[in-house]
Parts: sequence; C-alpha cells; structure tokens
Amino acid sequence: MKIIKKIKEKSWDIYGAKPVTIAFIGDSVTQGCFECYFDEKAVQTVFDVKSSYPTRVKEILNLLYPSAQINIVNSGISGDNAVNGNLRFERDITPFNPDLVVVSFGLNDSCGGRENISKYTQSLKSIFEKVKALNAECIFVFQNMLNTKVSCHLHDIREQDLGRTFAEIQNRGDVEFFCEKAKGVTQDSGVAFVDMYAVWKRMHENGVDTTELLSNRYNHPIREFHYYIAIKIIEKMFE
Repeated sequence: MKIIKKIKEKSWDIYGAKPVTIAFIGDSVTQGCFECYFDEKAVQTVFDVKSSYPTRVKEILNLLYPSAQINIVNSGISGDNAVNGNLRFERDITPFNPDLVVVSFGLNDSCGGRENISKYTQSLKSIFEKVKALNAECIFVFQNMLNTKVSCHLHDIREQDLGRTFAEIQNRGDVEFFCEKAKGVTQDSGVAFVDMYAVWKRMHENGVDTTELLSNRYNHPIREFHYYIAIKIIEKMFE
C-alpha cells in the first residue's frame, strides 16, 4: 500500500515530507474497551486507549520507522455501528485529512439482527466512498467472535444474562453472516480486508476457549490480542 511509501519518505525527509496520519473509526474494540461490570444502575466499561490496537499500530510503526512522524486519530466509540459511523464520518475523520483510514464495524451491527444487513452494507459502501473522496487508502477490519458460552467467570445474574444473549447471537451464525457480507462489500469497493474473525474461528475449531480470550467474556478481546490485530493491519499495509 502507498501508506508505507509515505512513511518511508517521512523517515528519510523529516523536514520536507508531511507527517503521516492514520485515522481509525469503529466501535468499542477500536476505542479501547475491555472489562465490563455492573454498578447500581447499568453495565459499565473499562476504557484503556493505551492498550487499544490503534495505539499498538503507532507503537509498532514507530519501532520500524523511528524518525517518521505518524499521527493516530482514534475515532472508535463504544456501542457504535456502521450506520452511525457513516453519519459521523465528516465530523470525526474528514477534518484530519488522513492518508489511511482503518474502518471496523460489525459486532454491534450483527447484534441488531440479519434484517438490518442492507443498512450495514450500504453504510459500509458509503464510508468507503467517503474515504476515497479524501484520496486516502482504506483498510477494513472485521473483528473477533463473540462468546460461545456463558463464562464461569460471570457471577452476577445480569452478566450471565448478557452472556447468554451474546452466545446465542454468535452460535446461530449472525456474526459470521455479517463478516461474509462485509467481505463482499470490500471486494466490490476495492478495499483491503483484515479478517480477524477467521483467526478466531480457526482457534475455536482447534480447541481454543475463545470466550476466555474476551476481557469481558462477551465481545472485547483481551489487551494482549490487540497487538495481534495491530500486526495484521501492518502486514496489510506492507502488501
């Protein structure tokens, strides 16, 4: 991808070449959400942007190109979906004039049911068109599986209820359905595709307890796995 050429040029000409900007737009995984817990009113989330994969992408690129100025914009929002991501694109992405936009929606969209698939795919198409209008490159990331069972680490009855709800969505194939539809949209739009779902599916099929790789045992990957997401994105950048 051209983004690597731009980073290389910046590392060679730190005064003459413009800084490189990579913008991320997505949901809670992008924002950097991890553990969940209930207080007296509702479920709450632990936010840790320093452990998020956008931050890890910057860290790794800084190791590879230590003299290059690389700016990261993290526009992930917990609970967001593709429809709303499309609506807020001009506010949250356009003003930064990014060289690369990494888009990641699908987990919350799939929880909305298959009847919303057309809204999902049309929103992705619109986002990709907006990226193209910025003369920026685009990578789409479809994230992890949801939990496949109710974890033994969920003790609160409200947590267990959420666990059952998410497991039902995962086990009836809704997440994979949205992943496949997203893959088709990226192919039609000429957008690079990072399939993290396939990684999780292979692990699950080979005996890995993927539910325990979720920090909240529902949908947020553990911190360590964000390094893997970052590496897969950077691998795509080098293609």
